Amino acid sequence: MKNLLLLFAISSVFISCKLNDATEENTKAQAKDSTIVGVDKDTNGCLASAGYTWSKLNKECVKAFSGIQLIPAENTTTIDETLCAYVLFNENADKAEIFLPDDKSFIVTKNNQSKTWSYSDYQLIAHNGYELKKAGVIVYSGDSEIGNKVSGSSDSDVQE
Repeated sequence: MKNLLLLFAISSVFISCKLNDATEENTKAQAKDSTIVGVDKDTNGCLASAGYTWSKLNKECVKAFSGIQLIPAENTTTIDETLCAYVLFNENADKAEIFLPDDKSFIVTKNNQSKTWSYSDYQLIAHNGYELKKAGVIVYSGDSEIGNKVSGSSDSDVQE
């Protein structure tokens, strides 16, 4: 009888330990399953955590920073890419979308045959690269090369 009680006690201990392990595993699995992937999508379905934003001009999710980078005129030595504006052109280059650092974007339209695109009091001017003016004052400027210019590396870092 003592042996039977001892066996019962030992069995109870093993069973209760297994139940605790199973409960912990279920809790972890539920926590993992309840993590929703892609919750940072905007109203247009663009995945912000991957750097995508909605382009009014192209009607699709784009990476604005893959366009032409314009550096703030008041801080031309900035290395903070989040302070820069970016320009994406349509296929004909008769329209461009300007993405400002405050997540605001707007479309500028080319004025006839000139090298100027405008919207409201903004003007994008092709002049030794590009200048973005607001009310006649240069607020951003940059070259015409696509992509980031303030990546933290310099030309002297490149091996020939």
